[in-house]
Amino acid sequence: MELLLLSNSTLPGEPFFTWPRPFVAAFLQGKSNVAFAPFAAMESQQDEYTDRVREVFASLGVELVGLHRERDPVAALDRTDAVVVGGGNTFLLLRSLYRTQLVRAIAEKVRHGMPYLGWSAGSNVACPTVMTTNDMPIVETPSLKAMHLVPFQINPHYTEATIPGHGGESRDQRISEFLAANPSMPVVGLREGSLLHVKSGQAYLHGSDMRLFRHGRGTVDVANGSSFRLDLTGL
Repeated sequence: MELLLLSNSTLPGEPFFTWPRPFVAAFLQGKSNVAFAPFAAMESQQDEYTDRVREVFASLGVELVGLHRERDPVAALDRTDAVVVGGGNTFLLLRSLYRTQLVRAIAEKVRHGMPYLGWSAGSNVACPTVMTTNDMPIVETPSLKAMHLVPFQINPHYTEATIPGHGGESRDQRISEFLAANPSMPVVGLREGSLLHVKSGQAYLHGSDMRLFRHGRGTVDVANGSSFRLDLTGL
């Protein structure tokens, strides 16, 4: 399997999809078309979202096929070289992946060699579950189980910062609650402007450091440029 899992698509103050473009260009080198799942956007916004992403990928010489417009989105995977899953609301995305049967079809394709690119919610659904998303469950999904392409959870947009005057829980507190309820499942806090490139059982971190959370153990900060096994051995 080969995956490129981004925390986010765009940094504040930058044009859309600027910081990850060199990584995505290298990842998709030699690919002529990709299937795009825009289901993390509201249905009324999916055409606009697809057009926006299509413009970016066209600049890389890659054609985008919007799966939301395909009569048979599962069959469309057979006509494309890679699959791209965009960010937005994780629960909207997962519900549509179940409804279209893509949750299983994409996972099978990726396990047999189809490259997978996702950002934000698109990275969440590559995990065993979506239980470490930051999103509101604005729709009900058939399950919280996702594609399990990596053996750990990702928290995209991770920050340890707290908002002055805000009484809600910090991200670290929420992750600690998840670990207490799911003690065998590690969580990777993936900061803005960073990504994991997964290939041949290894993960390569680019862009920023990341924070690893495990139940009953202290957090581990992993430096930008590091590589590690997917089972997190040695971290």
